[in-house]
Amino acid sequence: MSVITISRGSYSRGKEVAEKVAEKLGYACISRDILLEASEAFNIPEIKLVRAIHDAPSVLERFTHGQERYISYIRKVLLHHVQKDNVVYHGLAGHFFLLNIPHVLKVRIIADMEDRVAEEMAREKIPEDKARYLLKKDDDERRKWGLQLYGIDTWDSQLYDMVLHIKTLTADDAVDLIVQTAGKPVLQTTARSQALVDDLALAATVQAELVKVAPRLEVTADNGVVRVGDMDGTLSVKQGVADEIRRIAGQVDGVKEVLLLAPEKPEGYGSVNPFHKL
Repeated sequence: MSVITISRGSYSRGKEVAEKVAEKLGYACISRDILLEASEAFNIPEIKLVRAIHDAPSVLERFTHGQERYISYIRKVLLHHVQKDNVVYHGLAGHFFLLNIPHVLKVRIIADMEDRVAEEMAREKIPEDKARYLLKKDDDERRKWGLQLYGIDTWDSQLYDMVLHIKTLTADDAVDLIVQTAGKPVLQTTARSQALVDDLALAATVQAELVKVAPRLEVTADNGVVRVGDMDGTLSVKQGVADEIRRIAGQVDGVKEVLLLAPEKPEGYGSVNPFHKL
């Protein structure tokens, strides 16, 4: 039992590989379903969610934090699917949301640009120069997205357990390799690795509820204990906002306790517990 994420560029045959892997393993195969579910649950147009996990944030979005809000909704939905185990996810951002989970097999599918160009020309009925331009633009946007939001390059092979090049290897060869690897004992779900996913899912749920109140919150969870800080590791908000964070987070199913990560005291102020109980 495991989870498989497949990262792929446009026209790299990653979708085909993902669907065949899921069929062979009897796993659920999800991709756009996540966006549709998030769109319905949070009443956000699907196109805004697509842009949120594809395009690098604009200058305006960096000030309004709209993209961060949409990403929090997508992450919540994806993690609740992953909690069920036996899932193949192909699409954007899955490898970012599931870092450091032992039973997640992270795969990158790549293909030669010339093959991708030919495929896009045939499917979209466009000339070669336009197909090449669109593919390069798409690749650049996805790369900038990861670097700006997570400081991680999607082309960095260290992000993945497997990088498979569809050229000499066929799509079916890639399927066989992924299925064989997914069965390795090291990738099987354990009580501990499932607990890590449960903690991530709870933190994502809390963050999705809090994001309208304070969009730059950092939320973690450990066996029902939720810690809330901001992106630089502290939380400095007005008392009214803190009270609202307390109320919203405390109402999320599964939350046992909420801790605010307080700003550090100036040097010489005295030692204190950095977490405030709410």
